[in-house]
Amino acid sequence: MGDVTLLEFLSLGRPVEGHRPWPRFLLDLKGWRQLIDRLRVAEWSVMAEWAEREHIHVALRDETAGDIAVASHHCADRRFLALGNVRPGVIRIERAIHDVWGLTPVGLEDRRHWLDHGRWPSRMPLAAQPMGPSAEPDSYPFLKAEGEGLHQIPVGPVHAGVIEPGHFRFHCQGEAVVRLEQRLGYQHKGIEGLLSGAPLDKAARIAGRVSGDATVAYSLAFARAVEAATGCELPQRAHWLRGVMAEMERVANHVFDIGAVCNDAAFAVMLSHMGVLREKILRANDALFGHRLNMDRVVPGGVARDLSDEGAEALKHLLHGFVRLFDQAYQLYENTPSLSDRTVSTGIVQTSLIHRFGAGGFVGRASGRGHDARQAPGYPPYDKLDMTVPVLTEGDVNARVLVRFAEAKESLHLINRMLHEMPDGAFRVPVPEVAGEGLGLAESFRGEVVVWLRMGADHVVERCHTHDPSWFQWPLLEAAIEGNIVADFPLCNKSFNCSYSGHDL
Repeated sequence: MGDVTLLEFLSLGRPVEGHRPWPRFLLDLKGWRQLIDRLRVAEWSVMAEWAEREHIHVALRDETAGDIAVASHHCADRRFLALGNVRPGVIRIERAIHDVWGLTPVGLEDRRHWLDHGRWPSRMPLAAQPMGPSAEPDSYPFLKAEGEGLHQIPVGPVHAGVIEPGHFRFHCQGEAVVRLEQRLGYQHKGIEGLLSGAPLDKAARIAGRVSGDATVAYSLAFARAVEAATGCELPQRAHWLRGVMAEMERVANHVFDIGAVCNDAAFAVMLSHMGVLREKILRANDALFGHRLNMDRVVPGGVARDLSDEGAEALKHLLHGFVRLFDQAYQLYENTPSLSDRTVSTGIVQTSLIHRFGAGGFVGRASGRGHDARQAPGYPPYDKLDMTVPVLTEGDVNARVLVRFAEAKESLHLINRMLHEMPDGAFRVPVPEVAGEGLGLAESFRGEVVVWLRMGADHVVERCHTHDPSWFQWPLLEAAIEGNIVADFPLCNKSFNCSYSGHDL
């Protein structure tokens, strides 16, 4: 077919009416097979993959043309040709689809259960005909590593401190890690089932709790999907208030994670310093918007609470002092040789792997992939702001920390600009009672959050899928730790800080 664009290729399928702001096309078996063949060579990235009882869907981005579209395929016999053989980032997604929806990914080598640990009250709970419960919990067959002197170290799923559960199985030779394999799914809470049939207000609250540290990003992606589906036009002030909340969330997470990385390198003073900075942001959120994490502040149609002139001035004053303390922390990090000794050249992820998995956020940007949804495709208010996306190529722990420093500094600059250029007017409008389908994107501190939904005219969410950027980052942690020592795992793990909750749905 030559060098065709994504939209040219998908236009051979049948367009689905009422899908906004980007088109959706229904492909037959031949078209789906051709799509898999094109994905072997085309510069098209997979943004998300999800299912319904008889359909499989995949959101795609043309990295050359910048176009976005959704391809769908009807699984007549509850089977579909797997995309995981050509795009390894979706292997775990397709395993999860089989667990939850009962659709079989044909040709996928790894068919082990992913989210289902054999403890659910029914197997394939969202399938047309769910199966009965397992007789006993699954005995998960970890991959084997063979060689002289190898031993295993099981870690988790319960960890020390306040941390979400996940199991890590190390194969080691002495202290060197030969292979790391993860088992996740312990945080599964049935998000897709909870969202199906939920009224709009309830669905918005659920979406904002998929991954609590990215509540603004999830609420924003959900709201943008609703607004796209219904054709809802927001007042400009609502966009700018959303931008302030999103950047406050980014700063709070980045500064605390920088401190946590340093703490895992036995430099606890940085964790204390950054914890103070995070607390300043959280208290400002509470004072200005009524919630420390700004949960339920971004809603379909705008925001739940306006920002007063006095509040804006107070935030400007806080940021002035915050920047000075943040710069001091950066100088401390850069001028502490014991930190550099632990972070430089540790946990390297090659650029080729980042592109192969389509990883974004600071994980991608530290290894040369500079994608940021605020710029491409872009959304308000960032289309009115000049923004710098930091990109490094070293791909190690140090690079991931430096990208976080640069992103947080840029966010502080963006907040200041938004406060000074904030337009007047309304901050919320009613959502039209219109049926439709929508795709919403938002750049969280981890990367691109994707939300797809179908709504009825009665404001009931018929189907909704949320996609966390951690799906494409968790597998790369396995690659990052290989060849490093066991003691460097906490450092590598925190430098990724993937979401358990957002991934486990």
